[in-house]
Amino acid sequence: MALYRRKDAGIWYADFYVDGQRVQESTGTANKREAEKFLALRSSEVQRGVYVKPIHVPLPELWERYFAYARTHKRSWKRDEQMYGNLKAFLGTANLDTVTALRVEEFQQHRVRAVSPATVNRETALLKHMFNMAERWGLYQGSNPVRWVKFLPENNLQFQTISEEDERRLLESSPPYLRELIVFAINTGLRCGDLLDLKWEEVDIDERRLSLIMGKTRRRLEVPLNDTAAAILAGKQAVKHGPHVFYNPVTGGRFLNLKVGFKAILKRSGLTGITWHTLRHTFASRLTRSGVDLVTVKELLGHSTINTTMRYAHSNHDTKARAVAKLPTSDKVVTQVPRKAKNPKAA
Repeated sequence: MALYRRKDAGIWYADFYVDGQRVQESTGTANKREAEKFLALRSSEVQRGVYVKPIHVPLPELWERYFAYARTHKRSWKRDEQMYGNLKAFLGTANLDTVTALRVEEFQQHRVRAVSPATVNRETALLKHMFNMAERWGLYQGSNPVRWVKFLPENNLQFQTISEEDERRLLESSPPYLRELIVFAINTGLRCGDLLDLKWEEVDIDERRLSLIMGKTRRRLEVPLNDTAAAILAGKQAVKHGPHVFYNPVTGGRFLNLKVGFKAILKRSGLTGITWHTLRHTFASRLTRSGVDLVTVKELLGHSTINTTMRYAHSNHDTKARAVAKLPTSDKVVTQVPRKAKNPKAA
C-alpha cells in the first residue's frame, strides 16, 4: 500500500490491492499525516475482509436523479436548477468520491468573489442535500463532505429597499407584464418563486386573500390582499389562461426566468443593485414604517422565526419615536440639588 499525489491536485491518494485488483482512492485530504491514517484504515479493512469498494458516480449523474426528485417534491426546483449550474461550472463532472471538504471550501472562496455569502450558502446547502440523497439512494458511501464545511457568515441586517421615486422609475421602464408583477410583489411580499408558482386554486377573490404553501419553508401562508393587489388579480381573472395567475405572454406557460427582463428594465431606469428580493424587503420595510408590529410582519412574510424578521426592526424608527412620545408627561420637574460642601478639616 502506498500514498501518492496527482500533479493537478494537492490531495493524497491511496494505492492498494483488494483481491488482486488495484484500487486508487482519494483520501480527501492534503495533509499527509491524515492521509496516512486513511491508508492505515483501508489496510485494516482489507485485512479483515470488510472493505467495500467505493461507488464512482459522476456529479452530473447524481444531478439527473436529484432533479427528477426535486421536480416532484419541491416547488423551488427551478431555483435548484440555476444553483446547480454554478456548482457544475466549478466542480465539473467530478466523481462524488473526489469531492472533498477542501474542494467545497474552494468553491465557496471562488463564488463569494462574485455573489453574496447568502447566495453561496444556498448553493452549498443544495450540494449538501444532494450528497444526503446520494447516500440514501446508495450512490455514495462515506461521510458527506459538505457536513464538515462551515457556512459563510451572513450580514442579514443589511438589505436594500426602493423608494417611491425608484418604484415609479422602475414601473415606467417596465413592459405591462413585468409592471403588474412588480406591483403585486411590493404589495404582497411574495418571493419570486412563489409569485411565479401562484395558481388560481390558491386565490380567493371574494375573501381577498391568498392561501399557498411557501416554497422555501413549506408552511401554509395566508396573505390578505389590499386594494392594489386585489385589482391586479381581478384584471388577471378576466383574461385567465391556464392554472398559473402570472404567465408568459409569449409561450402561454409559466415564467421560467425573469432575470433577463428585470435586468433590461434596470438598465433603462438607471437603477442599480435591485433584485426581485429587494421588492420583498420593500414590502416589509413599508409595513414597519407604517406602524405594523414585527409579529404581524413575520406572519405576512411567512418566516419560521421572529429572528429573521428582526432585520426590519431598525427601519421603523419613526414608529418607535411616536410610541415613546405617547408616554404620559409629568408636571413635576426633577432638579438636581448640589451637594453641600464638606467642612474643612481643622488645621
